[in-house]
Amino acid sequence: MEKKISVRVLTLLGFGVALNIVGAFIALSLRLPIYIDSVGTILIACLLGPKYAVITGVCGSLVSGMTFDVYSLYFAPVQISTGLLAGLMYQKGFLSGVKTPIGVLIFALPTSIISSVIAAMVFGGVTSSGSSYIVQILKVLGVGDVASVFITQFFTDYADKFVAVALVGLGVNAIPKSVRLSMTANK
Repeated sequence: MEKKISVRVLTLLGFGVALNIVGAFIALSLRLPIYIDSVGTILIACLLGPKYAVITGVCGSLVSGMTFDVYSLYFAPVQISTGLLAGLMYQKGFLSGVKTPIGVLIFALPTSIISSVIAAMVFGGVTSSGSSYIVQILKVLGVGDVASVFITQFFTDYADKFVAVALVGLGVNAIPKSVRLSMTANK
């Protein structure tokens, strides 16, 4: 018999999905060079682990893609990678303290590769993101198509994931420890 998901976990998942959607909407509306669409995924990775983070990321991509940014649908594999690897990095203690830059690099590099392939192969490097401006500038400067997409994705993904981890860290640390423990109990 399969274990039922508790109301607490469902509520946290819904909150994580909402954070992703709001972040993505803000980044898209302001044409930011970072995406802010994985804050909820990373929060859930921290609180509940990789499995639930993957669910959060995919659901956020689906809702964003069906409502205001069709490009988001294509980048669902990036959310899968982010949720899985951020969850593992949290479990290993690599997303707090002085290890944070290395932990973020460990999960940002694969997500950058995945997003670069999607952006370059499916969209020619031009997506709804503000980072597309950077790709175009690099192309004008003579950097090749694939290289300009990868360079842009790596730096913007790293910055995006680092900001998300910092925001999650601030948010989680602001929650009293007893409440944090009760949120993650009975996953």
